[in-house]
Amino acid sequence: MTGLVLVLGSAVAFGCMAVFAKEAYATGLGVTSLLEARFLLAALVFWGIVAVLRPGRPSRATVQAGLLLGAVGYATQAGLYFGALTRIDASLVALLLYLHPVLVVLGALATGRETPTARTWAALGAASSGGALVLLGGGIGHLDGLGVTMACGAAAAYATYILCTDRAASGADPFVLSALITTGAAVTFGAAGLASGSLDPGAAVDALGWIVAIALVSTVAAVTLFLRGMARVGPSTASIVSTFEPVVTVALAMSIYGDALTPVQLLGGALVLSAIVVLNLRTRMPVTAVSGVADADEETGLSGPPAPSPAPPVHA
Repeated sequence: MTGLVLVLGSAVAFGCMAVFAKEAYATGLGVTSLLEARFLLAALVFWGIVAVLRPGRPSRATVQAGLLLGAVGYATQAGLYFGALTRIDASLVALLLYLHPVLVVLGALATGRETPTARTWAALGAASSGGALVLLGGGIGHLDGLGVTMACGAAAAYATYILCTDRAASGADPFVLSALITTGAAVTFGAAGLASGSLDPGAAVDALGWIVAIALVSTVAAVTLFLRGMARVGPSTASIVSTFEPVVTVALAMSIYGDALTPVQLLGGALVLSAIVVLNLRTRMPVTAVSGVADADEETGLSGPPAPSPAPPVHA
């Protein structure tokens, strides 16, 4: 029971992030400044955790892979996700982002890393139909095309990130890897902000409370709770429980901002989340976690041989 509570707490912490971001934007803070502050603070805390736990020195390959994953893959995903939040409702962004496990399965099929089963095709069909209902259920004329494209791009970027991470970070300590990834992302947003002149320290001060909430609650605490919970319940159960995350986001957005998803969109969201659960409901030997999330196979229900390492749960 303790493990389930920990993973559920992680899902709630992750689910609050979109609302925290919306509140930070309301103070006048821009996307680049917010993400630079988030990743810089999170990296400092993760390195502090590493210093306390002393897991051992990572290999040069792990350092290079972690920094590159953060600087390119994760920075792309986060930039698109937080950019989408400036244009469309948080509830819609959350549901569209959760297409990423399905995209991981499609990527695994395309690269020959999975042997498709009837369950796989059924889940993909349900997820595809659900995604279409989420997009079309509110009426095409009411959609912000760029916002939707950015949210879908964030899902695609995160799926690519997962597929790359399970190969690139084999054997890495989860906290070391999280520290490296957040450091790489901080470097990217810092460089982008300096080059574009978009870093605004004054605005960051005004939004400091929300920045701290995103970095400490929706990044560091969320990752740590997931790691501790997954160690108790296993990766498949943890991944299924984590589908509570978009439910939290949608509920908060509807209660705070009055986001109004239509019944058709809610049905679509339920189909997407149901598909993820189906993909994870399979019998398999537990996999030792070396990162924050189960490997790409465990997270998406792939039926091929297990991937060598999991992807960290530092998402959005």
